[in-house]
Amino acid sequence: MREWLNEQRDVSEKKALPVLSFPCIQLMGVSVKELISNSETQAKGIKLIADKCDCAASVSLMDLSLEAECFGAEIKFSDDEVPTVTGCIVTDMESADKLIVPPIGAGRTSIYLQAAEKAAAMITDRPFLGGVIGPFSLASRLTGVSESMVFCYEEPELMHIVLSKAAAFLISYINEYKKAGVNGIIMAEPVTGMLSPDLAKEFSEPYVRKINEAVKDESFIVIYHNCGNSTIQMIDSILATKSDAFHFGNAINMAEMMKLIPEHIIAMGNISPAEQFRGGTPESIRKVTLELLSECSKYPNFIISSGCDIPPLSSWDNINAFFASVKEFYINQEKQ
Repeated sequence: MREWLNEQRDVSEKKALPVLSFPCIQLMGVSVKELISNSETQAKGIKLIADKCDCAASVSLMDLSLEAECFGAEIKFSDDEVPTVTGCIVTDMESADKLIVPPIGAGRTSIYLQAAEKAAAMITDRPFLGGVIGPFSLASRLTGVSESMVFCYEEPELMHIVLSKAAAFLISYINEYKKAGVNGIIMAEPVTGMLSPDLAKEFSEPYVRKINEAVKDESFIVIYHNCGNSTIQMIDSILATKSDAFHFGNAINMAEMMKLIPEHIIAMGNISPAEQFRGGTPESIRKVTLELLSECSKYPNFIISSGCDIPPLSSWDNINAFFASVKEFYINQEKQ
């Protein structure tokens, strides 16, 4: 997989790598609820997208409610939206101490791991990446997002207790993905983007790095995702996580970010999922895709992607226009 990353960096005509999975519901005629509840349905959906879209890699469902549910968090489900966490289960030091690291297989993890194993067996022409939440983003879902910000200042010990348990669970969970035949994971750490650089350095970086040290090897990579608007300011801390590649959201200027990424490390982003894939038109997505490629393709380590997970009901006309625009850009580059 390290060799694969080098190949993606060095090839002149690059393939896009969007976080694209949930829109498979439209191809299958199923709801989000049905998709997240059945491993066979998930695997078939992932394979459908692999067959339809010329992506550099395939990606499993990016469901950031999954891990919090295992710890006992309440989840809100919908037929056409990705599940979300409601409420919190850690409110004080006592509840932090009593928080139990769940076994793998708790909640819906067994469904997602089974789906990953089935999809990995079917997708043989490109890498297949699993999706997991990052440690601070998981901890904040257990404490409440707003409350986690307060705890970082007023009760840092509490946050470190929850973070240690979150990281322990994630290490076990990711290692099960490895056993399932997955080639790497995209670790989504979006709530870290709400922290100051100093807080990110204390409450996210060491835990992401610890997870990376426990799961990475030559055949299994970690791609770090952060869609916050402070990622440029905290880039030193982000790079210090020792992730294999990085993925950024549309809240930042990707061309400015690329100036800060070492040339041997791949960085991806950042067409808006909500504004363009979900709310745009084929014409608008073509415009912004060609513009972003014009700004960033001079960096060999840039790969175009969505800024985050593409929403389930995003127009397939827009998704198709994105891939067509990427192909158009590189064909024109070759002619020049």
